[in-house]
Amino acid sequence: MVTAAKTNGIATASASAVDGAMEEKPRKDGKEAKREKKREKKERRRSEALEKAADSAPASKRDYAKELKRLQIELVKLQYWVKHKGLKVVLIFEGRDAAGKGGMIKRLTEGLNPRGCRVVALGTPSDHEKTQWYFQRYVAHLPSAGEIVIFDRSWYNRAGVEHVMGFCTEEEYREFLRACPLFEEMLVRSGILLVKYWFSVSDEEQERRYRERIENPAKRWKLSAMDLESRRHWAEYSRAKDEMFAVTDTRQAPWFVVNADDKKRARLNVIHHLLSRIEYRELVPEKLKLPDLDRRKYTRPPIHEQNFVPAVC
Repeated sequence: MVTAAKTNGIATASASAVDGAMEEKPRKDGKEAKREKKREKKERRRSEALEKAADSAPASKRDYAKELKRLQIELVKLQYWVKHKGLKVVLIFEGRDAAGKGGMIKRLTEGLNPRGCRVVALGTPSDHEKTQWYFQRYVAHLPSAGEIVIFDRSWYNRAGVEHVMGFCTEEEYREFLRACPLFEEMLVRSGILLVKYWFSVSDEEQERRYRERIENPAKRWKLSAMDLESRRHWAEYSRAKDEMFAVTDTRQAPWFVVNADDKKRARLNVIHHLLSRIEYRELVPEKLKLPDLDRRKYTRPPIHEQNFVPAVC
């Protein structure tokens, strides 16, 4: 009985002390209350955005295929709009080796009309091209009205592989960093819609993809001696990328970094982003009517005079 009474007394005293402390605590002024409310609102929006992203993420291969098909139909609508309005679109895909740029470009273009969408993947410059203004051979591939051009690697080779592997001089590299923002500003001012994506992949994921390419004969061609050599210069490539971003991530032509460790999510995210960057309206083509087959009598040459592919399957 005594113990219980003492305990109750302590509990009552503690409660009174807490109440007193709460009463003594000064109230927040108006500005602080507004700041607190603003912080809570910002945090709530962030939580909602994360939940929405989690809900929209593909849960399975079937979900991925369904969403990819939907987005590819939207890309076709976008291409109709680009042609209708005479827009000139340039997409640049850069990033680490084995980061998934090729797979991204394949999914992006497989439903589009190749007459209005070109992929440019230039090789090593010739001796003649080496004497030209550096940007000259890229200018030749820029789009005309109504075209989309995708650069699988671009003029940024100079800031990456050429600089790290010593294929250009230090003076040529510094001149590129000075000239590139001006060059891209001219492109944008001329009416070109320039969108630049950098595909980022972790060291561990890149190694996994390299090993897969080494072991899979169907993917062996994707791996070059230069790709393997780049592994020895991981830190130098990272430094070169940061230096490049410092001067070329501009208001007129910003970089958009893609987390590419998960290829499927990266593909969906890039297409979503691209569709949001270019305002377009749906242009439904006129319905086509299949004409009747011409069934007028015609005698074809003997079938045995033709060469057929052997039916082995």
